[in-house]
Amino acid sequence: MHEGKPRHFLDLSDAGGNAIAAMIDDALVRKPARAGWPKGKSDGDAPLAGRVLAMVFEKNSTRTRVSFDVAMRQLGGSALIVDAGTSQLGRGESPADTARVLSRMCDAIMVRTDDHAKIEEMARHASVPVINGLTDRSHPCQIVADLLTVIEHRKGLPALELAWLGDGNNVLHSILEAAALMKFNVRVATPVGYEPDPEFVAMVRAAGQQVTLTQDAAAAAAGADVIVTDTWVSMGQEHVHNKLAAMEPYRVHAGLMAKAKPDAIFLHCLPAHVGEEVSEEVFEGPQSVVFDEAENRIHAQKSVLLWCFGLIG
Repeated sequence: MHEGKPRHFLDLSDAGGNAIAAMIDDALVRKPARAGWPKGKSDGDAPLAGRVLAMVFEKNSTRTRVSFDVAMRQLGGSALIVDAGTSQLGRGESPADTARVLSRMCDAIMVRTDDHAKIEEMARHASVPVINGLTDRSHPCQIVADLLTVIEHRKGLPALELAWLGDGNNVLHSILEAAALMKFNVRVATPVGYEPDPEFVAMVRAAGQQVTLTQDAAAAAAGADVIVTDTWVSMGQEHVHNKLAAMEPYRVHAGLMAKAKPDAIFLHCLPAHVGEEVSEEVFEGPQSVVFDEAENRIHAQKSVLLWCFGLIG
């Protein structure tokens, strides 16, 4: 290990509220400065010139894979893919040994995997920053993009009322963590047995923010500034038929959106199963900003990377 601890980004709390605000501020400057440029052109300052990001994938990916690759290109660096099928990870090399090897060859490591314990083990043994590209516990990079999208659509974070409808999953966990750090309120409507981890609920309440747990989708949506959902069945989950039946009352349809504020926006981290967790009318409607949200993964990732390298926050 090198002297000094690297800045890991396994959860939003690793950075803290002030750093997340600095990330968003950075993205709000860098994004419009690129208007009309080719996607692969480096930013004028190319702050990560010469840096290499290793992207470790044990789960399928579209937005995380492309956004981190393009983010590194725009920051002047480069990225390479390490996946389980074509690396020694698929033959049982430990996360610890993988982290130690990649630390000698690359400047940062992004990991998209299942068990959160794997990324924690990598962070313990890495001498370069390790970034959570998704685990079964949390999805912090997605939420930086979501917060950026909310602010772009002229909604302030303090006192924001956000409604989550559906499964109490990893994305919701990171939203709750963001609520605690950035001071907004969350209404969570899930079926019985699909509530979020109590640790994240307690985190919001300890920070003095409101989190409401209910089985009533309409009550959660009433007066909300933002309505968010996700796929009902995550990668690798079983007992699909039982879960789909339980989730039916939580589909985001026009009637539920009508209960939110007139200028409410709809978020979904994608991929979407239109007709399941969200109706086509809402997904393709004027309140849906899901493709702004998807694009913002690039700009959020850039700011996360810059924070990990100590260049902001």
